[in-house]
This record gives sequence, structure tokens and C-alpha cells, in this order.
Amino acid sequence: MFKTLLAGGLAAAALALLHPAQAQSSLPPGLKLSIAAVTQPVPTNPQYTTVDLPILRDGLQKASGGQITVQVSSHAERNLGGSEIVRLVRSGQVEIGAGTLSTLSGDVPILDGIDLSGLSPDIGQARRIAEAMLPLANKELERFNTRLVVVYPFPAQVLFCRSAFTSLADLRGRKIRTFGNSLVDLVQKIGALPVSIGFPEVYSALERGVVDCAVTGTGSGAAARWPEVSSHISDLPLSWAVAGYMVNLSWWNRLDPAARALLEDTFARMTDALWTLGDAATRDGIDCNTGNAAACRIHSLAPRPMTEVKATEADRALVREAMQTTVLPGFVKRCGARCGEIYNRMIAPISKVEYRP
Repeated sequence: MFKTLLAGGLAAAALALLHPAQAQSSLPPGLKLSIAAVTQPVPTNPQYTTVDLPILRDGLQKASGGQITVQVSSHAERNLGGSEIVRLVRSGQVEIGAGTLSTLSGDVPILDGIDLSGLSPDIGQARRIAEAMLPLANKELERFNTRLVVVYPFPAQVLFCRSAFTSLADLRGRKIRTFGNSLVDLVQKIGALPVSIGFPEVYSALERGVVDCAVTGTGSGAAARWPEVSSHISDLPLSWAVAGYMVNLSWWNRLDPAARALLEDTFARMTDALWTLGDAATRDGIDCNTGNAAACRIHSLAPRPMTEVKATEADRALVREAMQTTVLPGFVKRCGARCGEIYNRMIAPISKVEYRP
């Protein structure tokens, strides 16, 4: 009931944001624009059901008086793993595609620096960094005939463990499922053993003890039923799995100016909605996983409540120190000296952590 009300409320709010005066307003008569978009990993993601469908698909069609239609699909529905998004958008097979920046960084390494593990202790800082880096990221993406039009977070990426722990120090020697190079660096720094396992296989890996812990979003773990195979969840954000929607640049530049303006307005509304959702879904995921029914409104309530492990000041200090001494140098080593210079110029003034060669 709570989830239905929330989804309906977000959808109604999203549509209300599209000013009635915009509908059928400045688009040239006879213009018809059909757009293919591949966005979230699965169609059950709150980002898909409360943002992509009501704002990108339904809201844009309403605002354009039916002159613009968007066919939205998830990665799962298109049998995609996520790493193909740049190629799909670059080639024009789809006009809009979305994926995590760490996934997209295989083509554009600087993107990985926007959401390094340990970089942003809170979602506000994550947004400031992402928005500061957007113009520079788009200069890099022009080489691939693509352009980021939205950057947004998933819920905080945190630890789920199958046995008790009270601090990061307790995880020394444990096998932890990771994703992305910077998270591997962080896990090694705290004395644990990183293990690379695809998200669909993590449930069974936790169940069988192949790994002792795993990192994912608070809500993603709830959706994947990880509370059934893990007992403790940390509230300490290790990263935000910052993602982006990109468009085919040739297509974007050919658009009628009025249509492009309407799309820009839609993307701005999506950006605000997605950051708001990322913030709300972070705490909601913890509440749902720990059995707090009164506060569980977005995800599903865990049948077997987990124990929340609140971060200590020592934990926060350890993550910050690991980011400065291990994660950041590792990123620059992979990306090149120029990336260290860009980091110091664009990100360090926000993070207050400087790269020191």
C-alpha cells in the first residue's frame, strides 16, 4: 500500500511539473518524433517505475501533445549487460541509453573519477561532484558521438554480510563481493579480499559462503532478497553508483530546436527526481532490510530482518584515508597523469582530498 501510494504520488508530481502551457505549444505542426530509450537494469527498479515511465515516457508525450513518443526498455528486456550502452547510443541503435559511470568508463576512463569509492560520504557531495564534472565528461564523450544529459545516483552502496560485524576492522580477511576497480582498491586497503561476482550470482554466493559479504545499493539488496542470505547491513556509503543517461550526439544536434528544448526540460526534471529518489531510497532500503515496516515505503519488507551496523568515526576516517592513499592513486595510475590534474582542478575543491603524485 505504501509503495503504491509513493509511486502514484511521484508520478502525479512528475506530471504536474510539466506545465500545461507546454502541451502542444511551440513544436512545429506535423512534427513527429519517435525515440527509443534503454535505461535501468530491470523494469522493477524504482528509477524505472517512478521516473522513466511517468516523466520520460508519459510526461513527454503529454507535454508534446502526442508529437513525441518514447519507447522505454530496461537492460533486462533487451538482454543487455550494461556495458553495451555507449556502443548502442554511439551507433544510433537507440537515441537514449543509461548506465552506471563505472560501466561506461571502459570507453571514457575519466568517468570513473566522478564516483570513486570513499569519495563522497553523503549524497549532496556526490551531486556537486557529478554536476561539476559533467561539462568536461561531455567533451570526452564527443569522441564517441554521445552526450550525457542526466547524471544521477542509485541508493548508497553498502556492505551486506552473512555474519556479525561491528566495524570495518572486523572485516579483515573476509571475502567481499566487489564491482569496479576503485571498490577493489578500497576493500584491499581495509584488509579484506575482493571477489568479482556478477550481481545475479551474489545471492547464491552469499548463501553458500563463497563470499562473506557483498556490496550493493541498500535498495538493490532488498529487491534481490539478500536479507534471506545475510544478517548484517552497514549504513556507511562506500559509493553511490552514479549513473547517466546519454544521447546520440548527431541525433541530438539534428533535433528541431523546440523539441530539443522540451527534452532538455524533461531531463532537468528527471535529474531532480532521481537525486531525490536516490536519497529517499537509501534510508528506505535500510529500513526495509531491517524490518522497520512503518518506514519501508519504496522497497519490499525483508521477511527476516537484518541488523543495522552504524558506522563509527573510525570507520569514516578509514574510508577517507583509503580513498586518499589507495583509491585515488589507483585511479590516476589506470587513467593517466592528466586525470590526476583534472581531479585536483575539478573535484578536490569539493572533496577536500587532493591527489598527491
